[in-house]
Amino acid sequence: MGHDQSHMQAIKAISGALYDFSLEELSVLLAQHCSPDLVARFCEPHGTVIGVDTLLSSVIVPLATAWPDLERRDTIIVVGRTPEEADWVGVAGYYTGTFVSPWLDIPPTGHQSSMRFHEFYRFVDGKIVEIQAIWDIPEVMMQAGAWPLVPSLGREWHVPGPATQDGLRVQSDISENAAQSLNHVLDMLTALSRHPAQGGPEVMELDRFWHPKMNWYGPSGIGTARGIDGFRNWHQIPFLSAMPDRGQYKDEVSSHFFATGNYVAVTGWPDMAQTLTGGGWLGLPPTDKKITLRSLDFWRLEDGLIRENWVLLDLIDVYRQLGVDVLGRMREFNKARIGFDKETGEASHA
Repeated sequence: MGHDQSHMQAIKAISGALYDFSLEELSVLLAQHCSPDLVARFCEPHGTVIGVDTLLSSVIVPLATAWPDLERRDTIIVVGRTPEEADWVGVAGYYTGTFVSPWLDIPPTGHQSSMRFHEFYRFVDGKIVEIQAIWDIPEVMMQAGAWPLVPSLGREWHVPGPATQDGLRVQSDISENAAQSLNHVLDMLTALSRHPAQGGPEVMELDRFWHPKMNWYGPSGIGTARGIDGFRNWHQIPFLSAMPDRGQYKDEVSSHFFATGNYVAVTGWPDMAQTLTGGGWLGLPPTDKKITLRSLDFWRLEDGLIRENWVLLDLIDVYRQLGVDVLGRMREFNKARIGFDKETGEASHA
């Protein structure tokens, strides 16, 4: 069994323990497949945790307590080696369960909830040494009617898996198809970076890279955009207008690209840095403050063009860098709800 296959099998075993959630089985599998000094880099408010025991106690168990019938459903798995010779596995999907008690002080709904995730695992000598993960926590807030910030420009919905239903079919990362897919995405990103320094929207050559029926599945707080016009209107124009210097601080960020067949993935912590000099993005004013962005992405190509792009940003971390405490604002927003202490704004766990 090659490295790619063994890495994929390890992640599928861990995913299986999360599908039919078993804390005992998950603990055994993580201990088996992870390095003792595992570094798990999670989105805000979890932050970076060290070691399997801390990962379980501070990240997994609280969610499983709030959603006692917790289940994880994977929709995409990409396995490969980056140009820097690092071995990664990227997984996309969603966690789901009945939301019966507060989680991160988000009020429970008593109904089924879902939360998208993108999780990336780096292997060294057969062991997971690093995890980079973004959970779409704003999505959970929205389902609970507790999102305290501006509405999304794009469509908010239950983001689907690949239209071709083949996201879990692993192909060799050294195949010609994978190399072509990776080069197409890299060329697309190079073209995007030409705007605005080298001209207007035409220099990005969007028609050359994107399918006419493309879907850009952004994080909750931004939403989904359909087609090139939708992508431009509901994400790209506000984003570039607010931070036109994006892509100019490459020495301050890192990106790790790899591909499997028609799928391409990228992870980085952070992988973007730019200055908020304009308005119109996320309801934020121009602060002239440089921020970093954690963006974990998957692309699916069809007939040589990008037809689907799943994107998760750590939006809570973006707001944190700009002085906005999303969770604190949410607690204020929900003070009047039954089960919340009106003095502290904190959820009652009784």
